[in-house]
Amino acid sequence: MSLKPGDLAPDFTLPGGDGTDITLSAFAGKPVVVYFYPKDDTPGCTTEAIDFSARIADFRALACTVIGISKDTAAKHAKFAAKHDLKVLLASDVDGTVIEAWGVWIEKKLYGRAYMGIERATFLLDGDRKVREVWHSVKVKGHADAVLEAVKALA
Repeated sequence: MSLKPGDLAPDFTLPGGDGTDITLSAFAGKPVVVYFYPKDDTPGCTTEAIDFSARIADFRALACTVIGISKDTAAKHAKFAAKHDLKVLLASDVDGTVIEAWGVWIEKKLYGRAYMGIERATFLLDGDRKVREVWHSVKVKGHADAVLEAVKALA
């Protein structure tokens, strides 16, 4: 079951694409956007990462960190970030522990075939790691702007 507003987001430490570990609790006292996406270098995931990166100065001005999580390896994240000049933190959850703990490992359907995969979802956390807003089944166009407006509303 997915996290909902009011829930305390589970802490995590995951390898980052930049070679360092990313620990959620290290950002205590500041808002954090955590978004989950299916796969590096696919059209929707690339657009989403580029859109968040294009607004990173606005997020940083609000002391907000943006973290993208998928099951891709840290090495793949590094290549993805370099190829598209991404400014967001990318965390690797290869075994899916965090993805499952946050409730975004779901059954999907494609051409009538059911399979398990990552739901494109975004969570806005306040400085106490409390979930303030959740976006499920995200449509990429305009999403980064909507999340930025929600972060502004926290201030």
